[in-house]
Amino acid sequence: MARSGPLLTEAQWNKIAPLLPKPPRQRKGGRRWIENRRVLEGILWILRSGARWQDLPDRYPHPSTCWRRLRDWEERGVWLNVWRAFLSELNERQQLKWSESFLDGSFAPAKKGARKSEKPSGARGRSGWWWSTAAEFLWGTTFVRRPRRRSGSRRRRSRRSA
Repeated sequence: MARSGPLLTEAQWNKIAPLLPKPPRQRKGGRRWIENRRVLEGILWILRSGARWQDLPDRYPHPSTCWRRLRDWEERGVWLNVWRAFLSELNERQQLKWSESFLDGSFAPAKKGARKSEKPSGARGRSGWWWSTAAEFLWGTTFVRRPRRRSGSRRRRSRRSA
């Protein structure tokens, strides 16, 4: 990874920026919100290089900031929306061959006594869930991820004080 320039083009950033959450308003002081673009480029650097978070170069925000924002955006469904935006653009340009697309993610642990190099039987059907095309996922899903509960919720505090 000898690339030293920005990891996102202006066109890509202009497409992604509206999909990212706006910085929260802070009534009191505190640190300034680090720009989403810098954080996103830090996340992309980690994904492209395969490096550890602690090896993130100094030109990017602190690794914990990038990691936290990655987690929060995942919980809010930001990555799914970005993926859908780029997929729909490629679909509009007719640059996708939907007949050749599929998603599959099945993992099965080896059972006791199974040989390590044994191939799966052809008689077995597909395991796990899968989509026949990405188009179904792009337009047909109703999946909504609920935000995680904060550890210091008001309900817990009120119980302790009572």
